[in-house]
Parts: sequence; structure tokens; C-alpha cells
Amino acid sequence: MDYLIYLTIQSGIFIILAVSLNLINGICGQFSLGHAGFWAVGAYVGAAYSVFAPLPVPDFVNLFIGCGLGFTAAAIAGLAIGVPCLRLRGDYLAIATLGFGEIIRIIIMNMDAVGGPRGFTGIPAWSNFFWVYLWVIITIVFVVNLLRGTHGRAIISIREDEIAAESMGIYTFKYKVMAFAVGAGFAGVAGVLFAHTTQFIHPNSFNFMWSVIILLMIILGGLGSVTGAVVGAVILSILPELLRFFGETVSEWRMVIYSMLLICLMLMRPSGIFGKHELDIKKLLGMKKGDA
Repeated sequence: MDYLIYLTIQSGIFIILAVSLNLINGICGQFSLGHAGFWAVGAYVGAAYSVFAPLPVPDFVNLFIGCGLGFTAAAIAGLAIGVPCLRLRGDYLAIATLGFGEIIRIIIMNMDAVGGPRGFTGIPAWSNFFWVYLWVIITIVFVVNLLRGTHGRAIISIREDEIAAESMGIYTFKYKVMAFAVGAGFAGVAGVLFAHTTQFIHPNSFNFMWSVIILLMIILGGLGSVTGAVVGAVILSILPELLRFFGETVSEWRMVIYSMLLICLMLMRPSGIFGKHELDIKKLLGMKKGDA
């Protein structure tokens, strides 16, 4: 039971990471490969606060303060990366963000104050199922409401045609930086929750491969779909673990099977499970627009 709860909490953390990256890659159309770096910034800032300078207040208040600090630090890191890099496009932007993500990891690796290559231990277990999924709801509600507003439509227009958006008077650089900073900030929150769940973090827990896995989640679910990001995060969090329980042979080959399932799904549904669409509850329940 404890393992299932832990796996559910991990899925929630990956939902936050996937939805936040989807804002950058899927909704704004900027190809970032540095999301694990922002995740690391949030994790280490939140952990440093809880270990070195927690306030004499209840643990859940300290957790929220840590999440606020993680969000702020990761958003600042996003600005620091976004301002010089977001004038690049496509593969060049991906390479630049990948480089910055690795720079963040190497800097942390050489900081003895937070454990350096030994990892950061002694982090209190403040996070749990309730707080993780509260932040899942906050993240999804924030992103959905952002997309429904003027700023969201401007961000989507950049994805569809950046040149056309500029010709219509939209300051594309401002909105790209905004999407990058907000996405990075929520990745920082996921880092704080991750640190206070595992109680131990190491720079190698935030390497390049994790950026790729988070990217796979949103591609699998459908670039541009918040619902798709949630579903992709749940599938890629749970599927590798489920394959452990199908006998010793399957367990040994689980990563190969996992990779083959991904290839088959992308061949059958190249736009992802949801594409750019969202789950419509009213349509699912058979309600017409005028019924509500």
C-alpha cells in the first residue's frame, strides 16, 4: 500500500512537470529541453530552506513557503535562460536550453553547502498525497485559466504562426518569456514537493534524460493539450512500474517492452492521445451546451 501511495504521489509530481512543460513546448511552441534544470532549482532551494532556515510555524506553512521560494527561484532561472535564448528557434533553442539545464546540474554538483556530489540529505517529509494533488489542481487551474484569457490566446498565436502574431502587434518575445518563466516556476514547485517526498535529492536525479522523459509525456498525451499532459504523465509514471509485476521475464525486459509500446502508440497516433484537444466533461456526459 505504501508503494502504491508513493507511486501515486510521483505521478502527481510528474503531472505538474508535464503540464508546466506543455505550456512552453505544446502551447507556446518553444522547444525546451532544460525542464529538469528548473525542477532541480526548485528542489534544492526548497530543501535548503527546510533544512537550514525553516520558520517556527506548522510544517504545511513551511511547505507552502518552500513552494513559493522554489517557484520564484525556478522562474528567475527561467528568465535568466529565456531572455538570451528565446530569440533562437527550433533545434537551436533546444540545444541552448539543454546546455543551460546541464549547467544548473553541474553548478549544484559543485556546491558543498547542499551536499554536492554526495547528495542532499536530512530533508523533512513535509509533502504527502494531499499537498501534491492540491498543487496539481492549482497548476492545472492556473494554466487552463491562463489559456482562456487574452495572454493565453497571444501565447497560442505564437505557436500557430509567430510571424503572423508579430504582424498583428503581439509582442512575441514578452509572451514567450512569460510562458517560459511560468512553466519553469511550476517545475520548481514540483521540485520542492519531490524533495520533501523522497527526503534525499542528488544532482543526477535531474539529468538530461529526465527532461526527455517529461517531453515524452507531453508528446504522448498530445502537444498543446492540458488533458493530454496529465494522461501522458500518468501513463509514463505508472507503466514502467506495472511491468515489474508481470513475472520475472517481463520484469527483466520491461524497459524494452515499455519502449516498444511507446513506438507502437506513436505510430498509431502520431499527434498524441488527445492531439490539441481537451477532455469535454459535458460532451462526455451527453449534455448540450444549453443544458448547463
